[in-house]
Amino acid sequence: MPPGPVTKVPRQRTAASAVVLSVALFLASVLSGCEYQYPDGHWNDDTPTASVPPATDAALPQDPGLRRPVTGAELDAWARQVLPEAQGQVFHTGYGSLDPGVPRSETTTPLPQGSYSLTLACRSSTSVSFIVSDIENDLVDLSLRCGTSRVNVIYLSADAVLTVTVNADAPANFAYRVTRI
Repeated sequence: MPPGPVTKVPRQRTAASAVVLSVALFLASVLSGCEYQYPDGHWNDDTPTASVPPATDAALPQDPGLRRPVTGAELDAWARQVLPEAQGQVFHTGYGSLDPGVPRSETTTPLPQGSYSLTLACRSSTSVSFIVSDIENDLVDLSLRCGTSRVNVIYLSADAVLTVTVNADAPANFAYRVTRI
């Protein structure tokens, strides 16, 4: 059977397409009138827009003299600098010089039960090893890169005497402070 005649049905616009067309025309007319104007004298290409600090070169080495051990008044001044005034009750402060491979041990006065901050610092071309212990346990076992300070918080569950042992592979200065928090 041959196909019958084809009738074309005219397309009808839907209400949705009319709304979209209306919104598009509205936005086009509103946005075409938008223009930002700069006040006179505001824009000047001759002046820099922002002051940028000069870049620092991270590859610049630290002054090697700051890592060289010192003695006498210089040692006293360095210890005051790396162990600044502390909040709380200071129970023990120690500092001094180390010969390579010769450990040095010091003990604190008896410390009552409680929380303490232990500040450690060193000055040497290498790192310095700090071991802080009570009679039973090592509370801190740290190899500290010199040129930095480290603060550790420790808790003593009973009255105790701490032993601070310091050792280095090169000549060094060390400093530490035990402060009750």
